[in-house]
Amino acid sequence: MYRWPKVSYKEEGLREGMQIEDAHISVDDKVSLLDALSETGLEQIVVGSFVSPKWTPQMERIDEIVTKFNPKPGVTYTALALNSRGVERARAYSPPLTIERDSFPRLTCHMCDVFVRRNTNRSQMQEMERWPQIVAQAQELNIKEAGIGCNASWGSNFLGEFQVDSLMTLLEKEHNMWDEVGIKVASVAMGDPMSHCTPAKVEESLYRVKEKWPEIKHFRLHLHNGRNMAIASAYAAMRTLEPEDTLELDGTIGGFGGCPYCGNGRATGMAPTEDLLHMMEDMGIPTGVDIDKLIDCVWMAEGIMGRELFGHVSKAGPRPKHLEQLYDIDMPFVETLEQATHFKKGPQQYEGGIYPYQEPITSPYRDRVEKGQPNYDPANGDYPWKQDWFPSK
Repeated sequence: MYRWPKVSYKEEGLREGMQIEDAHISVDDKVSLLDALSETGLEQIVVGSFVSPKWTPQMERIDEIVTKFNPKPGVTYTALALNSRGVERARAYSPPLTIERDSFPRLTCHMCDVFVRRNTNRSQMQEMERWPQIVAQAQELNIKEAGIGCNASWGSNFLGEFQVDSLMTLLEKEHNMWDEVGIKVASVAMGDPMSHCTPAKVEESLYRVKEKWPEIKHFRLHLHNGRNMAIASAYAAMRTLEPEDTLELDGTIGGFGGCPYCGNGRATGMAPTEDLLHMMEDMGIPTGVDIDKLIDCVWMAEGIMGRELFGHVSKAGPRPKHLEQLYDIDMPFVETLEQATHFKKGPQQYEGGIYPYQEPITSPYRDRVEKGQPNYDPANGDYPWKQDWFPSK
């Protein structure tokens, strides 16, 4: 049995999700969604961005959202701020906002020079030119531990695939700068704004980081899902890391979200929160999140957006494991997505569906389950079938 790393999760729907949606979505709708998310058990929620409304009009009314929502004790609310002006705007609302700071002063840059020019109007070299200042500030503050990182870590829609060797070379240059001033590197962050992550690339990257710098125990992954690899890549990360490691992940309810700079728009997406956390719970990693309430939030978001989102658990429901969750074995055909919501809304969703069976469906296996017995009981050699006709060993 695997022993998993400690996993920290952040919900990004109000930022990553809303930043690519219609700018006219009402403040009241966003506040209602934020309040509903607060009741799910999520511990970290990003409420939006303090950025220029000229380029991101979807965030123009972030101040109203922050003043209208109902903060829940125990939930950490943050907002993205890309510069000092944004930080000052956010600070005016702290509390309820927590002014998020990286746990470590971090050297980072984009592997893709084109993307960073499109996204931030600066070059990769200009990002690197800030490194000495970051190191000097850390020295002045007597910082003992620092971080390294990279964005567009595995590939670019404008430059193609990046080899892990190239990623490691860049991380090594950052690591060396901290080494030169005697500050320990304790954290690595890898981002993927253009959805080039794959399980193999993520696994190789983390393995090589741990092999080269075994003292690093803190990892952060920001994975986009435009090519449906985010959850598989997150799983690969959890498989690669160890119990003494900490892994930070994020995603959005329904998997919505996007970036106008990368060329994929709303197709960029992120890992659907409900799908990823459902998987983690099944792996034995406790999340403290009520998946049923998350599904309500997805449906609310779909109503606000006026379209279906990208997640799956919100459509098919969590895996039914207990008797009260199991489907009626004599149900009619279920064909539409609306009918499939019977897992939560009840059998009226498929009422009147096609029923092709001449006789009601029965099964000795279901009989066992309804009596509180296991469907199969190999430990005791107890099976519902008759074994007389099976060949003997």
